[in-house]
Amino acid sequence: MPDERVDDGRLGLARAATAKTATIAVIPARFGSKRLPGKPLIDLAGRPMVERVYRRTCCAKSIQRTIVATDDERIQRAMLPIGEVFMTGVEHESGSDRVAEVAREIDCDIVVNVQGDLPLVDPEMIDALVNALRNDDGVGIATAAVPIRSSNEFEDPAVVKVVFDLRGHALYFSREPIPHERDAPGAITGAWHHVGLYAYRRDTLLDFAVLAPTPLERKEKLEQLRALENGIGIAVVACAGAPPLAVDTQKDVDTVRQALSRLDPDE
Repeated sequence: MPDERVDDGRLGLARAATAKTATIAVIPARFGSKRLPGKPLIDLAGRPMVERVYRRTCCAKSIQRTIVATDDERIQRAMLPIGEVFMTGVEHESGSDRVAEVAREIDCDIVVNVQGDLPLVDPEMIDALVNALRNDDGVGIATAAVPIRSSNEFEDPAVVKVVFDLRGHALYFSREPIPHERDAPGAITGAWHHVGLYAYRRDTLLDFAVLAPTPLERKEKLEQLRALENGIGIAVVACAGAPPLAVDTQKDVDTVRQALSRLDPDE
């Protein structure tokens, strides 16, 4: 991993002004969490979670640089021996705001926001988002979705659902079960579970970050609706399989640890 240090503790950013990188991945990592304080540094089979996310993201073939974005020195210290770290401001209300701060400092084409609580994120899913953005000039953002597998998943408000048009462009995201099949209420055929990975064109991300929250965003508490309400197209990449395991509770931690025990130690 690159290890170019600058005085303020950021890695690799000294070359940002002179060298353009086509695609970067940024992992926003916030220490504070109501349910799991210090979540990025939770030990998962001998490595902190943020390191797990970082290493898997680095495996994506489309990514030239992977950067952890944080405002906490504890996360910075944990990641400095591993790879690039960018110390952001403390005022950010969302991960996308933190990612946008990094993107302002780096000349690139595409920025992938990889949530810091996805220690088993699939590198191929990241590549699929980048390829979708490169191949579709009609959108500024790409995200992922997997099929809904059960009625419980369909009804769960913690699971964000997405519907998209025949081109694969998002029509709407909701915590409610959509689409509703009138002749078979509760049917899950054709229902999609949104996965919170995003690839942005850099200019789109910087524009998005300064937009005010929108009415539908406030109702659903879903930031991606701000993009749709402002006419920013979102490509939805339909992927097979289950969504990547996200860590929000202690139960999730135990589940991920069990999953890691079945993998190669370096994965």
